Amino acid sequence: MDLNSRQILDRLVSFPTVSCESNLALVDFVEGYLRWHGVAPVRVPSPCGTKASIFAHIGPEVEGGVVLSGHTDVVPVEGQDWSSDPFTVTERNGKLYGRGTCDMKGFDALALAAVPLARKSPLKRPIQIALSYDEEVGMTGAPPMIDRMLQRRFPKADAVIVGEPSMMQVVSGHKGGFGYIVDVRGHDVHSSIMHEGVSAVMMAAELVSWANRVNAANAVRTPGPLDAGFVPPYTTVHVGTIKGGTAHNITARHCRFEIDFRVVPGEDQGQWESRFEAEAARLDAQMKAVHPEAGITFLQDFNAPGLAPEPNGAAEELARRLTGDNSARVVSYATEGGLFQRSGYSTVICGPGDIAQAHQPDEYILMDQFQEGWRFMENLINDCCR
Repeated sequence: MDLNSRQILDRLVSFPTVSCESNLALVDFVEGYLRWHGVAPVRVPSPCGTKASIFAHIGPEVEGGVVLSGHTDVVPVEGQDWSSDPFTVTERNGKLYGRGTCDMKGFDALALAAVPLARKSPLKRPIQIALSYDEEVGMTGAPPMIDRMLQRRFPKADAVIVGEPSMMQVVSGHKGGFGYIVDVRGHDVHSSIMHEGVSAVMMAAELVSWANRVNAANAVRTPGPLDAGFVPPYTTVHVGTIKGGTAHNITARHCRFEIDFRVVPGEDQGQWESRFEAEAARLDAQMKAVHPEAGITFLQDFNAPGLAPEPNGAAEELARRLTGDNSARVVSYATEGGLFQRSGYSTVICGPGDIAQAHQPDEYILMDQFQEGWRFMENLINDCCR
């Protein structure tokens, strides 16, 4: 299975690994490819068995290596206007189109393409590849994979490069995030006697209004030194979907919405959780005072820690050495980098492609970026031979 990076990208994109579907066909391909090149990978199945993460070790059995971290899932294409088949890589005008070419099967393909070169090179420090599932829907695949890696299945690496699209620039920090699915239960009566009922929609709106007040208060505070690099330079609260109600003249029996927090590093995510849950409890008590079966319940559906810049961190020093990029840079989107850092790995983000293309119709990666990503892999292998 001698494939170059472009051929591997073609294969990876051809697997429609939307987060709601299985990724096992892709994992089968990756496992077969690695075994063909004499590398024994480790699978970490999901609890339901329909998905898996996969990681592998190339080089000497010593600590001090480098992890190349990516995810295998992609976002849906339904409702988007694509000019070509989203699950077939199409080359046009110096761009490679297809779902995941940018976010982030481009990086995955480059990491896998580097395996035979690494196998033939006199590595002094190993390279590890770690590909997770369900990054796009809560990063649920990475934690058990990292746990398995830390069980000394392979020697622990010194640095993690998370290959999310950054235009091959070094990103040393990002916001954390967590979110809830919120169910509001009302008591339905005719709207002419709404004082005897509880409107789930209107009580949900109270929590949405709380989110707006929090954002307004955060926007006018003076950012700290760590916050200033983020856009915006503060923690934000966002409601993305909301659905509820039966008719215009009935107090709504049910309303559901999703709310998420993007937390700047250095702030305690637990305190933000407590603030939200306290406000929900206050409104829950207000509802139950009208009708005992009314109330608010919620389920946290994702929690990803932020990535804090590491002064003189091993990963940052390595990435800057390989790219020549010495500028300070942080981003507001979340990655699996915070999970690796929380587990004791020095971590940065550096990958090909522009994050602005992620999740878009006609998603693409510039061929120049893809080629620059390959030069990064070559530089990494040379560095690990020193």
